[in-house]
Amino acid sequence: MDTTPKRRRTKPVQPYVLEEQVGFILRQVSQRHAMIFAGHMSDDLTPTQFSALVKLHAEGAVSQNLLGRLTAMDTATIKGVIDRLAARGYVDARPDPDDSRLRILALTPLGIAAVERALPLAADITEETLGPLGARERATLLVLLRRLV
Repeated sequence: MDTTPKRRRTKPVQPYVLEEQVGFILRQVSQRHAMIFAGHMSDDLTPTQFSALVKLHAEGAVSQNLLGRLTAMDTATIKGVIDRLAARGYVDARPDPDDSRLRILALTPLGIAAVERALPLAADITEETLGPLGARERATLLVLLRRLV
């Protein structure tokens, strides 16, 4: 049985111009945002670390599994993020007393302080990232991006 994927052409063949492709443009935007984030964020937090801290701050103690879902991170990624945050003293990770397969995560006082330093910076990061766009363009962009998720 041949399991080789078949190529389907749904449109006439046109020249492929890399700079006009959505993936290329999204990568450029992502790189620009990452540079802005790195230049403004406190405590040397990465975007994934910041996301985990913000969700823990908003939700309170949750399982690592749930935090991964809330932050759109796969199991391996959220584990690495939490291990690094715990090593820095920002997150306390303990076995769930009711289900030993789960780890319950909570912010430590150091983690709360880190989030509270980072949140105002995050607003500045968003503002700079979206700076070239007007208010209506920003709203439209966010609506369209959410449709692609």
